[in-house]
Amino acid sequence: MLAVHSFRFRCRLPVSAQSKALLQIHFCVLLWGLTAILGKLISLPATALVWWRMLLVSVTALLVPRVLRQLRAMPAKLIATYAGIGCVVALHWLTFYGAIKLANASVAVISMALCPIFLALVEPWIARRPFDLRELGLGLFVVPGVLLVVGGTPAGMQLGLLVGVISAFLASTFSALNKRYVGQADALSVTAIELGAGTVLLTIAAPLLPHSGPVFPLPGLRDAVLLVILAYGCTLLPFALSLIALRQISAFTAQLAINLEPVYAIAIAALLFGEQRQLDGHFYLGVLIIVAAVIVHPLLARRR
Repeated sequence: MLAVHSFRFRCRLPVSAQSKALLQIHFCVLLWGLTAILGKLISLPATALVWWRMLLVSVTALLVPRVLRQLRAMPAKLIATYAGIGCVVALHWLTFYGAIKLANASVAVISMALCPIFLALVEPWIARRPFDLRELGLGLFVVPGVLLVVGGTPAGMQLGLLVGVISAFLASTFSALNKRYVGQADALSVTAIELGAGTVLLTIAAPLLPHSGPVFPLPGLRDAVLLVILAYGCTLLPFALSLIALRQISAFTAQLAINLEPVYAIAIAALLFGEQRQLDGHFYLGVLIIVAAVIVHPLLARRR
């Protein structure tokens, strides 16, 4: 009986806001791990895929009455700021899915491991906080892993890897920008503005990009079902949750947790697509080094 009461007492202990935010980020990472897989399964070109994804999420968010009320009360300057961030998000997703189409899901997600290096340099400037040399050092810890990944990537996939690196820089930029401005509005409202602005950008820019056939083709039944899963289960829910979590933790800490995304994506890609046959042992040794950086960071942060 005493043990039961003790267990109940421990269950009532409050979870710190930072611990809750970390749990939210890891749940988001689990969902984001499926985005590369869905991007591989969906037959649409990268531009159309991203456009449909952003359109579905932004329209759904704008249908929420609370979001419309907050948008009417939000200063125009702040709306413009979130819209600018949304354009960066659109470019990040466009290059990310472009990397998947040019290479494969494993190469695209592992290129995102460079985000901590970019964030260590970009976030202090954007978020107006002191530069932390230890963050840069930990970010550089993944470089040997990335070099091994590059060496284990077939020559025909090198362009996809380069596009993935550009995607990583864009992801770092919008993550740092969200960290700075996310506390000034409701997460769902921010999601509506950012993804809505990204949809508008792609609507204007897509016809100017190289394409064959319709710019935004209607998806078939199979692609439509996968797009719905991608838009709501792997975009709307984790996007809003991650914005809430960023109020309690730094963008750098969040990004190191997000680096676990390749673990989920590569494992699923190996099971579904047999991608392990396309990549050699150097690639997976690099993945192990990158995952080690994710494990080391919380230990160093706790010591600080």
